[in-house]
Amino acid sequence: MKFFLDTANLDQIKAAHDMGLLDGVTTNPSLVAKEGKDFKTLVNEICKITAGPVSAEVVSTECEAMVREARDLRKIASNVVVKLPTTAEGIKALKICSTEGISINMTLVFQPIQALIVAKVGAAFCSPFIGRLDDVGEDGMQLIRDIRLIYDNYGFPTQLLAASLRHPMHVVEAAKIGADIGTMPYDVFQKLWKHPLTDIGLERFLSDWKKTGAKP
Repeated sequence: MKFFLDTANLDQIKAAHDMGLLDGVTTNPSLVAKEGKDFKTLVNEICKITAGPVSAEVVSTECEAMVREARDLRKIASNVVVKLPTTAEGIKALKICSTEGISINMTLVFQPIQALIVAKVGAAFCSPFIGRLDDVGEDGMQLIRDIRLIYDNYGFPTQLLAASLRHPMHVVEAAKIGADIGTMPYDVFQKLWKHPLTDIGLERFLSDWKKTGAKP
């Protein structure tokens, strides 16, 4: 499974990139607003850090305006992927953009039929929101299972991007199901390799090493 960071913070993106674990980035208007920078400039800076897909979201709600935004966003860098909402207008915009060769990430997916529809129309990525479903008492991970089955049944090339991952077990479960990508906040990313027994084991090894009197 590929790891994407769900952030617009350049320091976080650089840190993940330097570890060799960054496969791409997803942003949204809320994340960009937190950084207090010009939107296009920030997206361009992100694209210079990673060669992987960088999702930038439109803010229009009508098809024609979405398409105009999508065309404009694609000019920022070759690895920009445009995020469109899974609404009737967003699906119409997806059709136009996909025929023009604009890579699209359909976001705010909350049910299997939405995922089927965006795959049929040509989405490069489908982003079901796991955590938000869990928040309202639904089984977010079941949505990943259903979409994976549907995409495998029909051989859709659309990549399943598990979004709104709230903790490492979300990442593990999504990987076991077969999500192509997991996008997560930086605080979740930092927890992926941590385990108390790892820290305890290292502390003991170093303590025993000191007893030998040897130098590294």
